[in-house]
Amino acid sequence: MTPQHGDRSRALLRLLGVLPSQIAARWRASELIRPRLISILHLLSGNVGNLALMMASLALATRALQQHDFGIMVIVLAIGRVSERLIRFESWQPLVRFVALEEKAGDRDRIASLYAYGLLLDLGGSLTAALLSIGFAWLAGKAVGLRPDDVPLVAIYAVAIGCNVRGMASAALRLAGRFRSLAYVQLVSCLVRLGLSGALLVLGAGLTGFIIAWTVSQVLDAILFNVLGFRALHDGGIPNPLRADRRHLARRFPGFMQFAVTTNVSSMMRTITHEMDTLMVSTFAGAATAGLYYLSRRIAKVAQTAGEMIQTVIYPDLARLWNQGDGAAFRRVVTMLQAGLAGIACCAIAACWLIGKPAVGAAFGPGYAESYPMLLIQLFAVLLTLHSAPSRSALLAMNRPAEVLLASMLSTGLFVVTAVTLIPRHGGIGANIAHVVAALLIAGLLDVAFWRGVRTRKASAMSSMGADA
Repeated sequence: MTPQHGDRSRALLRLLGVLPSQIAARWRASELIRPRLISILHLLSGNVGNLALMMASLALATRALQQHDFGIMVIVLAIGRVSERLIRFESWQPLVRFVALEEKAGDRDRIASLYAYGLLLDLGGSLTAALLSIGFAWLAGKAVGLRPDDVPLVAIYAVAIGCNVRGMASAALRLAGRFRSLAYVQLVSCLVRLGLSGALLVLGAGLTGFIIAWTVSQVLDAILFNVLGFRALHDGGIPNPLRADRRHLARRFPGFMQFAVTTNVSSMMRTITHEMDTLMVSTFAGAATAGLYYLSRRIAKVAQTAGEMIQTVIYPDLARLWNQGDGAAFRRVVTMLQAGLAGIACCAIAACWLIGKPAVGAAFGPGYAESYPMLLIQLFAVLLTLHSAPSRSALLAMNRPAEVLLASMLSTGLFVVTAVTLIPRHGGIGANIAHVVAALLIAGLLDVAFWRGVRTRKASAMSSMGADA
């Protein structure tokens, strides 16, 4: 063996021996990445389990109901969710932002009042959304494929919408780092829904029974969620928001309501693409096609959940990192997450390409295998959406919700134009294509805004250092 080969061999041994130990040591010592990855894995495991149970419940529903009745069920659920997303404030987002600032002062009574502020927004939004869903079904249900006899079904599901008060509890759990609770609390309600769906299939129950099952499980989920949220506040030494001082909240927390309204409008934009799209398909292509399209969206949701869980875990930490001025760690977390999410999406696309069509037919019935092309296209939209999730969270942490809102508005406008053009010609798959086009636009806009904000902060910091010198 030549000296050169000996050097290469020793270098290879060092690479195989020392490097793994160094990686393990760095992993154990990591205070930035390791805890977040563990939390993300908990959330992913819990939510993938939840989605698997949801898919099982839907599979029972597709086998118990005729294709048209399943489409009516999908329309009822979509009306409720659209109403909820249009009205409901995403109060956890401003709460995380403002509580992170209040933690420095340590005034726990003031923090409790802040949580009470969020709770009031949650209650008002949920009740208003429930009434809106009933009103929409009564006035415009026929336009989206509902019969007059179907309106009471919307009223039943409106109970779940009115009880879906969870923004404050979500913020409390996120800030307390209780991501296991966030991950696994929904398993209880999902198991209840699955059990009820199985019983309904055996009993030969119809559409009304499945709407009741979905309503009961969602109400139970909201109750459990709030119990855990209040417990997290108690364990953290935060007084009960129900007994907090609620006087002059807008004056005491300036900017909170503006932040909440801005994020709510951004959520409204996402509603058009993520919930109202089902109603658009039912309007132009009928209830049965809407059912097929809904399945493609729900199956793709399994991969998209990763992005939502990333935002759940990382947004509080990004807010703190930005407030502390740690720009390097801030950028590193965002870029690493974008790379990891791209890998998840590519694996989902490959799996769908290989086994998607027979798997969908086996799970939901031969008639539903027609949703496979919709699913494959939707996964490309999910790839782009996952890429956008870390930069969206980063911009909110940087207190730039207006830029997120602008990107959402532009992409939503493009989605509507594309969907209205393609759905009448190509059916539900036209909506899937519209998702890809809109997701591509918002991914580019959010990335540009994120890097521009980072460069501006870095230039400002260097300018301050130069002035101090």
